[in-house]
Amino acid sequence: METTKVIRRLVEKALYIRRLTPEIENAINSELTRLGHISDVDYEALELLMSEMDAGRIKLVASR
Repeated sequence: METTKVIRRLVEKALYIRRLTPEIENAINSELTRLGHISDVDYEALELLMSEMDAGRIKLVASR
């Protein structure tokens, strides 16, 4: 998978399943840490995810 698209694909997965799972959240955080910066595309994707969560359309799933 192209590294510039990893975060966007993780956000797409969360939007598709309508849940932000601990696995997706951890993968996003790991990728951000690994890259050390955020691209405009990734920023927009994360902004959309946060907006959808604020609107209640995406649920945050607690770890077990």
